[in-house]
Amino acid sequence: MRVNVTVNGSQETVDDVWEGESLLYMLRERMGLPGSKNACEQGECGSCTVYLDGVPACACLVAAGQAEGREIRTVEGLAEGRPGDERLDPVQQAFLEAGAVQCGFCTPGLIVQSHDLIERNPAPSDAEIREALAGNLCRCTGYEKILDAVRLAARRKAALT
Repeated sequence: MRVNVTVNGSQETVDDVWEGESLLYMLRERMGLPGSKNACEQGECGSCTVYLDGVPACACLVAAGQAEGREIRTVEGLAEGRPGDERLDPVQQAFLEAGAVQCGFCTPGLIVQSHDLIERNPAPSDAEIREALAGNLCRCTGYEKILDAVRLAARRKAALT
């Protein structure tokens, strides 16, 4: 099957997609976008979170064929600039600076979900941050550094507006 999608702003055609293949597999294995991680394959951990038509979605739960004609934005697509000369999104930068990145497996999904939260609510409370990230599991950080990163990114965004 052939799938036509817009990924990170670029129109793409992906050939030889198996009918039961997930969007996650297509992104990682066929398109060379390894940012979204394959962890639980059941939509429970959030490691594979991407934007699908502007809404966060677990890519492991979306059949690749369901992405036909749709717009996908991955964690790689949050950075600005040309490949090799990108500037990290403020959320990505905050995760690095706050030490919220440990093994890195959950990080892409947490960043996409945090980015969405801050876009919708530029000054989230701790309770709102926890609620927004409730579907993203991390086994390394204990979450405090992740909360610090989201707070930092939100403060920086507020200072820009």
